[in-house]
Amino acid sequence: MLSYLADYSDYFGPLRLLRYITLRTALAALTSLVIGFALGPIMIRKFRELKFGHGYIDDRTGALGASYFDKKNTPTMGGLIIFISVFLSAALWATPNVWVFTSLFVYAALTVPGFRDDYLKVVHKNRNGISSWEKIAWQTAATLGALALLIIHPDSAKKIREFWIPFIKHPIITQMPWWLLLALIYLWVVGFSNAINITDGLDGLAVGCTITVALVMGVMAYVADHVFLAEYLLTSHVPKTGELTVICGALIGGSMAFLWFNSHPAEVFMGDTGSLALGGLIGVMAFMIHQPLTLVIAGGVFVMELVSVVIQVSWFKYTRRRFGEGRRVFLMAPIHHHFQKKGWPETKVVLRFWVLSLGCALASLATLKLR
Repeated sequence: MLSYLADYSDYFGPLRLLRYITLRTALAALTSLVIGFALGPIMIRKFRELKFGHGYIDDRTGALGASYFDKKNTPTMGGLIIFISVFLSAALWATPNVWVFTSLFVYAALTVPGFRDDYLKVVHKNRNGISSWEKIAWQTAATLGALALLIIHPDSAKKIREFWIPFIKHPIITQMPWWLLLALIYLWVVGFSNAINITDGLDGLAVGCTITVALVMGVMAYVADHVFLAEYLLTSHVPKTGELTVICGALIGGSMAFLWFNSHPAEVFMGDTGSLALGGLIGVMAFMIHQPLTLVIAGGVFVMELVSVVIQVSWFKYTRRRFGEGRRVFLMAPIHHHFQKKGWPETKVVLRFWVLSLGCALASLATLKLR
């Protein structure tokens, strides 16, 4: 909202700088970073006082995690640190429009079931948290709400129906029917929501990869809004989506602050409070700027983690039905635990996956020029 101060540049000249998305993105990242650093110690201390630790070894880390560091009593719900930092920073520096409102709506809507899931686990000692049906219901409601906003608003009603893929300089679908649009948005929101949730199993892994993906989405959103860049690079021009760059900046700053406390040995875990919502936010933003398949490339680590679980479960069920004994492709899934089983230290797994994530980010940026 501070961008509106640019209207008073006649009274104070430097205020005109607030018209520039690049400046507000940098300020959003810095604001989110400061808020996260300020909130982190306070919230971690409060979580410890309330005994918001798992109270058990999470199935995703198991004995592997405990062998490196006692994760059992490390507080969770740390995703609230990222959420508050990002939401406040975005509200301050992003100019409100349908793209901004939709992305923040999805982010907030998916934070609720994530928080409820963590709350049931840490307070009521319910290892399963919310039921899968309740989680699906929340994800469906968030998707339907986002779709309604995008279809009804005149700024987005036409553009959101286009479907673009990398390497092609024109949309392969110019007017998607609402049911196909719903199915695709749902697939991306739910898919990446679950993918980041699965990846969140080692200290700093999920949030570190989120930073690189947010950087790519920020660049893509800026290009989509810039008429000359979009024309030069032969990508879709989606007016006013440049404000999503500001949200990406806030997300980078908030994630960096959280990584400070989540780095090994972690002082706090993201929990479902953070992972479910971050995946939904990134998924819906990618769809709004017409870069859904680019997100698949940029988020290659998340995709790899999700696919490893699908392969492991599918093969185990097939071999148990076919041979009477379940067999495994990986030593353990998700795949980051496979490498731990092979003897890699946790920090080595995390750093190498960060390298992979950065490589995926660079590959996705290269698609801008390959049309």
